Amino acid sequence: MLKPIISADSHVCEPPNCYIDFIDEKFKARAPRLVNDPKRGDVFRVEGSRHSIPMSLISAAGKTAEELSVRGARFEMLHRGGWEPHARVKDQDIDGVAAEIIYPSVGMEICNIPDIDLKQACMEAYNRWLAEFCAPYPDRLIGLGQCAVRSPDEGIKELEAIRHYGFKGVMLPGLPGQEDYAHAMYTEFFDALVELGLVPSFHILTSGEGLTQNFRGSKINGFMSVVRGNQELMSMFVFDGIFMRHPKLKIVSAEADGGWIPHYMYRMDHAYDRHRHWMRGQELDRMPSEYFREHIYFTFQDDYTAFQFKDHVNIERMMWANDFPHSDSTWPSSQQLLKDSLGHMTDAEKNLILHENVAALYGLDTSALEVAA
Repeated sequence: MLKPIISADSHVCEPPNCYIDFIDEKFKARAPRLVNDPKRGDVFRVEGSRHSIPMSLISAAGKTAEELSVRGARFEMLHRGGWEPHARVKDQDIDGVAAEIIYPSVGMEICNIPDIDLKQACMEAYNRWLAEFCAPYPDRLIGLGQCAVRSPDEGIKELEAIRHYGFKGVMLPGLPGQEDYAHAMYTEFFDALVELGLVPSFHILTSGEGLTQNFRGSKINGFMSVVRGNQELMSMFVFDGIFMRHPKLKIVSAEADGGWIPHYMYRMDHAYDRHRHWMRGQELDRMPSEYFREHIYFTFQDDYTAFQFKDHVNIERMMWANDFPHSDSTWPSSQQLLKDSLGHMTDAEKNLILHENVAALYGLDTSALEVAA
C-alpha cells in the first residue's frame, strides 16, 4: 500500500511584505522588496545581489518550456499558493502531494549577498514570516528556517531561535560568515544541530554560483553548473572528516539531482585511496563513499537517472520533490511523472522515496495525512 506523498523540496514565493514588514526596524530601508522593472516585470531587488530576481521564474510551475521567460511577471497573477497557505494546500491537492518541506526562493539569493548583517536580518525576517505561513497547516507545510551563520556562536543562537519557531530543519548558506564549515571552530555548531534536532540543508544556488555567471560558451551552459556548489560541499563534509567527528550528523543536498552520485562516490574513493598522501587528505576511519551513503540525503524531481540508479546509492537517503512553484517544478503533473519513473520499483521502495525517508529524517507525524485520490 502506498503512503501519502511528501515533497522533500518545495518553495514559497515570498510576498512583497515578507521582508519589509518582518525585518528589524533598523534594516527596514534596506530590506529586499518587490519592484516593477519596465522590461522584466515584477522582480525582487536585494541589496548586494548581482541581479534582481525575476518572479516569472520563481512562480512558473505548470508553464510549458516555450512560455518560460525572465520577463513580464505580475505578482498578482502568480501562483497564490506561493505565499497564501490556504491556496497552497489546494495546489498540493492538485498535484497529489500530501505535504511539503518548504524552502525559500528570494532567500536562496540572500545566502549570497556579502553584507552578513543584512543577510542575518533578512533571514530572521523570513523566519518570522514563514512561521505564520506554516501555522494553519503544520502537518502539510513543513518549514525550514534560514540561518546566516555569521559566526559559530551566533549561528547557534540562530538555531535556537529557529527551533523555538517549531521548524524541523534549517537551510544553511553554502558559505558561512567565518572560515568554512570544515574548520574546527564549527564543532559546537554541528553539535548544536544534532542536539536541537534540526536537519541542515544545502540548496543549489546558495554557494555563490549562479545561472548567469562563471560559465563558458552560451548562456544555457551556465545551467549545468548549478549542482557543483552542492557537490563540493558534500565532498568537503566527507573528506575533511566532519561526518567522522559528528557521527550523528545528517545533511540534505537539495535540488542537485542524484544521478551523478554513484560515479561521485566512486571518484571520492579513488581520490582517497590513490592520492590522499601526496594531497595531504584527512585520514578517515571509513571510505568516503561509506560516509556519503550514510550521512547525505538528496532531493531530486525528474532526474531519470536517479530513479534508475536506486540500487547504486543508499535508497534510504533518496527523497523525491516537486519543486513547486519554480520553473523546474513537476507540478501539476507529478503523478504522471512518478507513474512513468517508478514502474521498476516495489511499493516498499516507492514508499521510501516518496514518504518514509523524509518523514523519518524530520521526525514527522504523518498519521493525519491522506493518500492522494
